[in-house]
Amino acid sequence: MAPESNDHGRRAADDKAVLAQLSLLDRFLPLWILLAMGGGLLLGRFFPAIQGWLDAVRIGNTSLPIALGLLLMMYPVLAKVHYEELGRAARDRRLLRLSLVLVWGLGPALMFVLAWLFLPNQPEFRTGLILIGLAPCIAMVLIWIDLARGDREAAALLVAINSIVQVLAYALLGGFYLKILPGWLGLATQDVAFQMAEIAKAVLVFLGLPLAAGYLSRRIGLRLKGPRWYEQRFIPFISPFALYGLLFTIVVMFALQGQAITSDPLAVAGVAVPLLLYFAIMWSVAFAMGRHSGLSYPKTATLAFTAAGNNFELAIAVSISVWGVSSRQALAGVIGPLIEVPVLVALVYVSLWLRRRFEVRAMD
Repeated sequence: MAPESNDHGRRAADDKAVLAQLSLLDRFLPLWILLAMGGGLLLGRFFPAIQGWLDAVRIGNTSLPIALGLLLMMYPVLAKVHYEELGRAARDRRLLRLSLVLVWGLGPALMFVLAWLFLPNQPEFRTGLILIGLAPCIAMVLIWIDLARGDREAAALLVAINSIVQVLAYALLGGFYLKILPGWLGLATQDVAFQMAEIAKAVLVFLGLPLAAGYLSRRIGLRLKGPRWYEQRFIPFISPFALYGLLFTIVVMFALQGQAITSDPLAVAGVAVPLLLYFAIMWSVAFAMGRHSGLSYPKTATLAFTAAGNNFELAIAVSISVWGVSSRQALAGVIGPLIEVPVLVALVYVSLWLRRRFEVRAMD
């Protein structure tokens, strides 16, 4: 009994050590995020004019403040990626197959089911949720994977693949889940015309620009200053800006819809329940499948967060272009981060706790 007790104590100490490796900023990330969400909601509620100021600074349907925040958020993460190792990540067929099945097979189907189960009489919110389920995350997911000590190279590869598929398949999937499948099931249908150019532009803004900046930074930095300077001086300097960008983006997103969210809390609650179930189910299923398939912890964590995250920016942009900025479809997209951000932050800590179990299994 004593050896088991010692082993349990050693594992508990190791688990604490994993969390202790996080910086002060990372360790209290849930607090900073809650403050950013609360600050954004209060700004939108008590200073409604700020919504007009922020919303006026846009290119087409893309909010410039949000785009700048996402660029600041994603650039440090993408600058850390070892692009020369992407070929290694691409050779892992198991990871690629699992990701495609989860993101483009299970994800949209699960959101469709949850939307109809919980919002059968609210077609606007239901449509907004279905649009969210069709768009895998290509921005914030890199933050969650980095915090959870996932595989950066695999993450960059999966995000790039999902971006390409998103441009090609989003409109087709939208037509299927909003019109064709409901028609087969005898449910109400929604005929929506998607603009492919709008989808491509959103992907370019939210992924293309920071990806190009990260890639060029690594190539130029390594060539001019060398690996030691780049990894030990430059990366530590820019790393905190990822979380600064995340917090700034959260404040802006919640300020834009703060009044709408706080004015109708019952609507928020109605949309929150299926979203909460979606994130929990997708992450848990993906993590279990990764572990069962024999993937390493970093790749399993990458798979889980890639499967669970969604591209709310694209869903909001599409909703605004089709139904308008004040539509309930767009509001559903804004409520999404209200639920996703704290849930996925909590799952980062769950993932770090489970990392030790992977290491124990590997030693066994």
